Amino acid sequence: MAQNIYDSPDFFAGYSQLPRQVHGLDGAPEWPAIRAMLPDLDGKRVVDLGCGFGWASRWMREQGAASVLGLDLSQNMIERARADTADTAIEYRIADLDTLDLPGAAFDLAYSALAFHYVQDFGRLVHVIRKTLVPDGHFVFTIEHPIFMAAAHPHWISDEEGRKTWPVNRYSVEGERRTDWFAKGVLKYHRTLGTTLNTLIGAGFQIRRVEEFAPTREQIQQMPQLAEELERPMMLIVSASTSMAGSAPKP
Repeated sequence: MAQNIYDSPDFFAGYSQLPRQVHGLDGAPEWPAIRAMLPDLDGKRVVDLGCGFGWASRWMREQGAASVLGLDLSQNMIERARADTADTAIEYRIADLDTLDLPGAAFDLAYSALAFHYVQDFGRLVHVIRKTLVPDGHFVFTIEHPIFMAAAHPHWISDEEGRKTWPVNRYSVEGERRTDWFAKGVLKYHRTLGTTLNTLIGAGFQIRRVEEFAPTREQIQQMPQLAEELERPMMLIVSASTSMAGSAPKP
């Protein structure tokens, strides 16, 4: 079972104060870039993997999605999502993405925001997602960028000229990484950019677009602290679709 750090009272209290949790999607600088990569949602059946407080699940229904299934390991997250949602077409369930199983051809869109770096067996999960999507289905997700993930101590350091620099350590060594973020020893799993994309290809996905998110000039003018995000990518955004007939996923 995955580490359920979000049900730790101290961690959850700190996490809940992040701007993206207080202000929802408007508090996430990468949201415009994500939105541009999403398909038309009218009538779509959506699964939201690692749904958190349900911000994206509710937004997708507002855009015309027929139904949304939100899944999250954290009971705290699911309880908050349920409390903030008054829509019978949205269902929230507790689920571990490391052991998840979903019915075949049940969804038109699989979406996930900043959850997959907690998943140990990304390959297994990608095959589950491939199976549950219909032909011409869509898969859009964000994950901590491998360069961001590779830091043994993820914080800025200053070089000889006082310039902020982000450390990259053992980039090609994949596997467990533990960091201190609202709590000590938060467990994440580092994978290279190549592994992430090749896992999708191996499962039968066609990669449609890849963004290494950086804030726009307008966003930096509004929030000057975002300027440091130009120094290294913090987030990877990927859009993929299910393969056409005749290109079945590998077992």
